[in-house]
Amino acid sequence: MILAEIPATVSDPINAQILKVSEDRIQGFSSDPFGEIARLCELPVETILERIRAMLEAGTIRRVRQTLLATSLAQGALVAWNVPQDRLQAAFETLLHDDPFSGHIVIRSTDAETPGSIYRLWTTLKVPQGYSLEKHALWWAERIGAESVKLMSAKKLFTLGVGHLRRRELQIGAKSDAPGAVLDTTLVQLTPREWEVLIALKRELTPGEIVRAVWEARARETGLDFSLFCTIAASLSERGVIGRFSTFLEHVKPGAAGERVTRYNALFHWRVPVGRELDAGREVGRFECMTHAYWREGGPEFADVNIMGVAHGLDKELVLANKAAIDAHLESVGIAVSYTNVFWGGRSEIKPSEIAPQAYLEWCNSVGLDPQLLRDAV
Repeated sequence: MILAEIPATVSDPINAQILKVSEDRIQGFSSDPFGEIARLCELPVETILERIRAMLEAGTIRRVRQTLLATSLAQGALVAWNVPQDRLQAAFETLLHDDPFSGHIVIRSTDAETPGSIYRLWTTLKVPQGYSLEKHALWWAERIGAESVKLMSAKKLFTLGVGHLRRRELQIGAKSDAPGAVLDTTLVQLTPREWEVLIALKRELTPGEIVRAVWEARARETGLDFSLFCTIAASLSERGVIGRFSTFLEHVKPGAAGERVTRYNALFHWRVPVGRELDAGREVGRFECMTHAYWREGGPEFADVNIMGVAHGLDKELVLANKAAIDAHLESVGIAVSYTNVFWGGRSEIKPSEIAPQAYLEWCNSVGLDPQLLRDAV
């Protein structure tokens, strides 16, 4: 079958079957990720390869890549920018195109004026170890005309995944029997060779690289034989540095044939009693609708919220119904919520944040900035 004749829509039953696995079920490093997807889907690996390749070519899948657990590799924060309305779109474009260390870039709004609703531009930010998140953000704030900026680093993570297609079929309030796991944010130190392997692993795959022996060419790039490359990658996975092998859907904008995977992107905020953050985060993390959940301190700008999470959906009322189920559950287990809010995503672009130390030096040189000025204070 030629590529143009291979179905590339999410609604195709075989594609849907593949995507429910390939979005977020291949955790850690696999030397044969497409073979693993085939095994879990109970489909021939040739079918997996041709369908993923076709969906990538069509734009249904926006990227295929091995993700890293960047919270273990680089300092990171969720950043809220207070940018005047007349500069908002230009600021969005600048961070999208000119800052390799800003990842998710979203313009958000609230249903009513609330604490923090003046912060319309939200991004994720990572900077390599040894550099300052605050200095990096303030450098950009001056250039995009932000009147203030709020950085919220994650103290703990409770949920980190995607699985948008799989989540379409969830019942409202669906949750696991056990509370969510607690993922730490301790930074891991890597050797230069380990960085070489990571950099080779994380680059997104081109359609021509959607082959069974997907890592052999990447191993050659590093000058390592395939066996040693996989050994190092597996070791990094065991140390909590490797995320998942994933096919990322174009879930914000319409994809092939005008299909939308999701329409609403909600950032939930909760304020729970000090000392109950871990309990609350684990309870939020057990809800299947959540793609992200974490302990972040919002400070007075956001009414001192301390638990945040993200959910997506095609229907706004269903997203709110899931939040109501979480609110009721927190109350039922004795965790008082004294304040809560929802920030809705509007315009959105997602790109992997760069985290390699060498890339940071190269960026500083490209903008004429002395990297020492962005170093963490000792």
